[in-house]
Amino acid sequence: MCGIAGFCSYKNNYDEKPDYWHFRLEKMRAVLAHRGNDARGRYLKKHIGLAHSRLAIRDILCGNQPMTRSCDGRSCTIVYNGEIYNTDEIIPELNKNGYVLSTTSDTEVILYAYMHYGADFVEKLNGIFAIAIWDDALQKLFLFRDRVGVKPLFYATPNDTLIFGSEPKACFVHPDFEPEIDKQGLQELLSIGPAHTSGTTLFKGLYEVLPGHYISYSKEGLYDEKYWDIVSHEHTDDYARTVEHTRYLVEDSIIRQMVSDVPVCTFLSGGIDSSIVTAVAADYLNRNGKTLNTFSFDFKDNDKYFKSNSFQPERDLPYVNRMLEEYETAHSYLECNEISLYNELFSSVDAKDMPGMTDVDASLLYFCNLVSKKNKVALTGECADEIFGGYPWFYRKELLEKDGFPWTSDITPRLAFLREDVADELALSDYSHMRYEQSKAAAPLLPGESKEDESRRMIGYLNIKWFMQTLLDRMDRASMFSELEARVPFADHRIIEYVFNVPWHMKFQNGVEKTLLRDAFSDILPPELLHRKKSPYPKTYHPGYEALLIKGMKEILDTPNSPVLSLIDPKKVCEFLKAPAEYGKPWFGQLMAGPQLIAYFIQINYWMEKYNLSI
Repeated sequence: MCGIAGFCSYKNNYDEKPDYWHFRLEKMRAVLAHRGNDARGRYLKKHIGLAHSRLAIRDILCGNQPMTRSCDGRSCTIVYNGEIYNTDEIIPELNKNGYVLSTTSDTEVILYAYMHYGADFVEKLNGIFAIAIWDDALQKLFLFRDRVGVKPLFYATPNDTLIFGSEPKACFVHPDFEPEIDKQGLQELLSIGPAHTSGTTLFKGLYEVLPGHYISYSKEGLYDEKYWDIVSHEHTDDYARTVEHTRYLVEDSIIRQMVSDVPVCTFLSGGIDSSIVTAVAADYLNRNGKTLNTFSFDFKDNDKYFKSNSFQPERDLPYVNRMLEEYETAHSYLECNEISLYNELFSSVDAKDMPGMTDVDASLLYFCNLVSKKNKVALTGECADEIFGGYPWFYRKELLEKDGFPWTSDITPRLAFLREDVADELALSDYSHMRYEQSKAAAPLLPGESKEDESRRMIGYLNIKWFMQTLLDRMDRASMFSELEARVPFADHRIIEYVFNVPWHMKFQNGVEKTLLRDAFSDILPPELLHRKKSPYPKTYHPGYEALLIKGMKEILDTPNSPVLSLIDPKKVCEFLKAPAEYGKPWFGQLMAGPQLIAYFIQINYWMEKYNLSI
């Protein structure tokens, strides 16, 4: 993985002040150096500047970027962040047409594939990517993003200049762009955050390249093209064939994603998703005489303070240990205390450039930093729940029938801190419902389905397009902040395309979620784990953490120039801080309850200070 950034303008001539613009490129690159600092590079010509900060995973010696290739007098240059898992399928056709590769990096394959096929080459890729290609002959810049949006890519267009970067912070150091927040940004932050509407950000004038899209920028302007989306069609395979094909797709994706010139590890939570990834990866390496590194995460004193609830019924540790009895790995138990967790709330805003899933983000950031000291590449079990129907809102009637995003359908808890005039002006409930209705209208329904099946299809679509995006953003920023490449085998587009159209009765049998996935891998998981009830990513229940949050919020209230005071009512906040925390009723997802609401507004205050944001 890497960090990419750049700018393009047809009104500016960057050749006239090359030292100045090289300096600007270096500043854009430098703020992304945490994404990879093994090598650095810049490319500057009359209308284009590109910068790259590299985390060397494949072809460590010869894969540096920006990379330029010329063929028949035509020259193209690329900067790229990601991994392509099917280069062996693309290379023969390129060779047949006279393209001679001088490296073993996937970067060169991408560039030649563009030069041979044009922009439609992106449809041939299996991987996770954010790609910028400058076509010198066409004097055109292309920005490509992978189908699911695993890799981020942000852009802005101030003063007829296209600025882009792997993270918002890269755009902020360009002289033509400064971070601002407007009404829509506040509505996103307070009504649907830490999720956000795909394609937008919290910052005025800053956008994302949409997943499954690419944009082109030339003298004629900016054009957005969609090259992939989820499509509904009838599922004709019987259950046995569905199980067989699901097994093939998931196993193939995991093995493809083992490609690396540096060792690969896995996150092992003790859930079925990460355990499947670990089992397949461990067997793959064992057959090649190698041992897989695995890592599990927990919180200090969790054995003492853990509180079972309907969303998180039990601890992960016993199931981690059961997997380690079955598979030979080099395992590390990682632990985070409440002080480190609190401190990482601020680092996670630094990583993401926005408030996020509070201590869920913060703990993952902390753990990724520890993992990165041993490995550069990690495979995770992320995204299986969104694709196979693992969340309670897929099957609990009261959640499935919510008239709004089921993970955040009731915004009432969010109002507990807000000033009345702010809540009235922003009309948060209306905004959330508007975004929900927009997304529903875009869902690819299947004519003739029953109302119940239509609802299941709808919730599956919303999960992939919304909730999964939030978790992918979290995973990218938390891992890349410490130069760790996190891969997500379940997010392979072939799995999504196939499983999305599998009928619900095949995914959910006898009251058990993700039956299809369990049956597909029933021979490789211990019985206790195979039949385990879903439990989400762990969080702390340590009273010391809650005490730190209360202390931090009181300090904000006692500081007259705290920027978040323009949004919150101090009296309402003080009353909230006196009340016992409720852990069992989340206001976002399954984990964010009372303590996380405090943490969210602490993050908002820090974010507003950091970027000098005013209301």
